[in-house]
Amino acid sequence: MNIKKVMVIGTGQMGTGIVQILAQAGYKVYLNNIKLESVKRGFSKIEKQFQRLVEKEKLTQNEVDVAMSNITPSFSLGDAKDVDLIIEAVTENLELKLDIFKQLDGIVSADTILASNTSSLSITKIAMSTNRPNKVIGTHFFNPVAVMKLVEVTTGSETDAETIESIKALCEQLNKTVVIVKDSPGFVVNRILIPMINEAIFVLGEGISTAEEVDEAMKAGANHPIGPLALADLIGLDVTLSIMEVLYEDFKDSKYRPAPLLKKYVEAGFLGRKTEKGFFEYTNK
Repeated sequence: MNIKKVMVIGTGQMGTGIVQILAQAGYKVYLNNIKLESVKRGFSKIEKQFQRLVEKEKLTQNEVDVAMSNITPSFSLGDAKDVDLIIEAVTENLELKLDIFKQLDGIVSADTILASNTSSLSITKIAMSTNRPNKVIGTHFFNPVAVMKLVEVTTGSETDAETIESIKALCEQLNKTVVIVKDSPGFVVNRILIPMINEAIFVLGEGISTAEEVDEAMKAGANHPIGPLALADLIGLDVTLSIMEVLYEDFKDSKYRPAPLLKKYVEAGFLGRKTEKGFFEYTNK
């Protein structure tokens, strides 16, 4: 399938990032959320990101104007009836995702590809909520979307070859590196990365080192560009906890037990950069 028109459902950090790179690459994109204010905020966020690129002389104003003209605000899933691809990028809540995919299945054409940006949940389970499991696939972009090169393309048990090839071609048009992943909890990156972050939180919670020292140890000792606690703040502590809970529940292995301090921070609403407080404090501008 030659993908030309896309709907992205979700106006948070991931959704707006995906819309930005699609629009810049020349795709017509719907920025969708049922809440008017959320769509307005998302649209404004994309404009600001593009203006930063103009200020850094990475894009011209004309290029930004063309890219912004490719984006259409959307408040109804009904707008999806004429798109080639839908990328769902809502919060990591399985029931919410299943509900969205069930609705989309009754709206879109038989050839439309339904993709999820989930970072840990079962693509097969999501696909089986539709009557087109062969057209359902995972497209896990990484944050920040415009910078990070990888897309984990996750296949469900019924995903067909045409769907895989169509998504690979789109990702290549976006200058992304594609890794094909079989459906498994956490896929590749998060199955390796999130337990490491969780272990760093155990170390902090046990008072072995301060947050600053934990991160400095991993940067200086393991050559990591960012410490695990700062990375957790960037990902979002709620997302980090959600992924650990999926791993713990699906594998039934105690090594995936979420750190108590992680749970405590999420319960307190300290979610990282997006709330200006996590393991470190931030000022969001």
